[in-house]
Amino acid sequence: MAREKKKYRCRECGAEDSKWAGQCPSCGEWNCLEEVATNESPRGRGRGFAGIHSELAPLSQVKSDQGGRVHSGFAEFDRVLGGGLVPGSVVLIGGDPGVGKSTLLLQVSCLLAAGHQTIYVSGEESPQQISQRATRLGLDRDRLLFLAETSVETIIDTALSNRPGFLIIDSIQTMHCDEVNSAPGSVSQVREATARLTAFAKQNGITVFLIGHVTKSGDLAGPRVLEHIIDVVCYIEGSNDSRFRMVRAVKNRYGATGELGVFAMTDQGMREIKNPSAIFLSGQDKPMPGSSIMTTWEGSRPLLVEIQALTDESYGEQPRRVSLGLDSNRLAMLLAVLHRHGNMATWNRDVFLNVVGGVKILETGADLPLLLAVASSTRDTPLPRGLVSFGEIGLAGEARPVPNGVARLQEAAKHGMKLAIIPAANRPPKPIKGLEIKAVKTLAEALEIV
Repeated sequence: MAREKKKYRCRECGAEDSKWAGQCPSCGEWNCLEEVATNESPRGRGRGFAGIHSELAPLSQVKSDQGGRVHSGFAEFDRVLGGGLVPGSVVLIGGDPGVGKSTLLLQVSCLLAAGHQTIYVSGEESPQQISQRATRLGLDRDRLLFLAETSVETIIDTALSNRPGFLIIDSIQTMHCDEVNSAPGSVSQVREATARLTAFAKQNGITVFLIGHVTKSGDLAGPRVLEHIIDVVCYIEGSNDSRFRMVRAVKNRYGATGELGVFAMTDQGMREIKNPSAIFLSGQDKPMPGSSIMTTWEGSRPLLVEIQALTDESYGEQPRRVSLGLDSNRLAMLLAVLHRHGNMATWNRDVFLNVVGGVKILETGADLPLLLAVASSTRDTPLPRGLVSFGEIGLAGEARPVPNGVARLQEAAKHGMKLAIIPAANRPPKPIKGLEIKAVKTLAEALEIV
C-alpha cells in the first residue's frame, strides 16, 4: 500500500502546496488552505479528452458534424448560445440569488421535454417546490422527469439508464463525488463534479446545463478552472428593482462571445423581449437635458440605449463621480478630455451617469454619447430630438471609429432617429434613408453641432 502523503489545497483558487500557510501564495486569501490526501489513484491517465479514447489521425478525417442544433424554445436564449443547443455541450448559467436562473432553466426544460427526454436534477429544492413553481408558471409538467439527488455517481447512473437528451443540474455547488473527501461546494468537489459531468456529456452526446452560484464580487463560486472545463458560460444580469434580465455569454465555443439576450421577469416567468431597443429608450414627450441616445453593439446585433447624465455643483472637497452601467475610470478620463478639448470644466461639479434599463456597456463606442450627455446636463440644454451618436474619443480629443458602423446607423434609422453624429471614418458609403449623418473628426466639432 502506498504511503499516504498530505498536501494542502486552497478552497478559493484550487492551488496546492506541500505545507500549510496562513495565506495562500497564489490568490492571497487568508485561512483557506485545507489538508487533503494524495493517495488517490490518478484518474484520466491514458485517456483522451474527457475520457474519450482517441487514436492518432489526420484532422481532415475527424468528423466535425455533431448533429443539428436543438432550439430551446426561446429565440433570445438561442441567440446567446450561438443559434441553439449543441449535443454533448456543457452550459453553465450563473447569476446573483433570485435573478431567475432556476426559473429560466425550468421553463427551458419543460419546453425541451415536449420533444426530447429531459431530466431536471435539484439538490436545493424538493420535488414539491419544483412542482409548485411549474404550476405557478403554467408549464407542462407531464413529460419532464425530476430527480432530487446530490450524488454525481447516482445522477450519472440514472442518466445512463434513461438516456436523456438534456440534463439540468441545479446547482453544481450542491453536488458531491463520493471519492472526494471534502464538503459539497468546496473547490475540490466542484472541480471533480464538473469534470465528471463534462466527461459524461461528451461520451454520450447529452447536453448538460449547470446552475452556478456567484460570490459577492460577481464571480462564479468555485475554482477558476471551472470556466475552462465547460463549453459555454452565461451570466444573468439584473437587479431586484428592475424586471428586465440580460443573459450574456462570456464564453462560447459554439458562437460569439458577448452575445446578449433580453428577458422580462413576470409572474409567468421569463418572457423574451423581441425588440430590446424599444425598452431601453425612455420615450419622453420632449427632449430633456442630460439624455443621449447611442447605438451599442452587443454580440452580433446593434441596440439603442439611453445614457443619462446629471451634473450639479459640488459642495465637498472632492467632486463625486458615480457611474452605473459604464466604467467609472473611463468616465474620469473622458471628463478630463472634455475639459481640455471641449473647454467645459467639471472639476467643481458632481457627475452622475446611468444607462437606462440596467444595461452594462463595455465598448468604447459610448465615449461620444457619454460626453454629449454630460455637456447637455452641464449647460442645461437638451440635445436635438431624434439624435443618435456613437464613437470612441481619444486623449487628444479625436473621434475614432468603432466596428459595424453601418449596421448601427441602420438600426437607428429603423427606430425613427433623424440625426446621427459619428466619427468621420464611420461615414457610410451610401446615404441612409431618413437619417441625416454628421461625420466629425474631433470632440469639439461634435459639441459645436449640438
